[in-house]
Amino acid sequence: MNKVIVFGATSGIAQALQRIMAAQGKSLMLVGRSQARLAEVAADLKARGAAQALPCEADLAEVAQHKRVLEFAQQNLAGFDTVVVAYGTLLDQGGAPLTPQRVQQELHTNFVSVAALLTALTPHFEARRGGTIAVLTSVAGDRGRRSNYVYGSAKGGLGLFLQGLRSQLFPAGVRVLTIKPGPVNTPMTAHMKKGAIFSEPEAVAQQIYRALENSAADVVYTPARWKWIMLAIRAIPERWFKKLSL
Repeated sequence: MNKVIVFGATSGIAQALQRIMAAQGKSLMLVGRSQARLAEVAADLKARGAAQALPCEADLAEVAQHKRVLEFAQQNLAGFDTVVVAYGTLLDQGGAPLTPQRVQQELHTNFVSVAALLTALTPHFEARRGGTIAVLTSVAGDRGRRSNYVYGSAKGGLGLFLQGLRSQLFPAGVRVLTIKPGPVNTPMTAHMKKGAIFSEPEAVAQQIYRALENSAADVVYTPARWKWIMLAIRAIPERWFKKLSL
């Protein structure tokens, strides 16, 4: 892991992860929507020791922009060996009423656009016969819950997509890592009431970095306790689960 592209580079978890990578002297390409924020993050990462910190402005929900981003990567970070996909939105289902348009936008950003991006990246990794694709999904994708089933269904669908992609790329020696964080205290969750179940992005980033560097696992829950929490939640029969206000 020497040349890393981070999609969604200004998100809370991504920034914490990039700081760890910078301290290890990695070459980074940062993709996000705000050129100003990308410039700030890039300057900070260079000061922390990153060999490169290349900003690339793009709205990744716009699939038409993916080609330009990948061309930029090939020209400026040739031979990149790792990508981390960390962008997305979190619909507040407790806020404004759901509309077909809001549902469509949430599913498009969190599933459709990510699947399209990964499909565009696949030939690069197949050709280089190695590397790592790491994608942040969510524990919310493990079970449809009353409070966030739109977001959860997007993440659940993405998890299935990653299973298939992992199988496709296995013969080429490419690792596809599914990362499932529990709730994390970031701007994305600003509308949510914080409690003991929330983790700090720095702790989650440390676990993700260890998984990228040292783990052979295909799926990583972070913090690790969420593996067992979600195992218990998935085991609850539907006839009982639908009565819970979760």
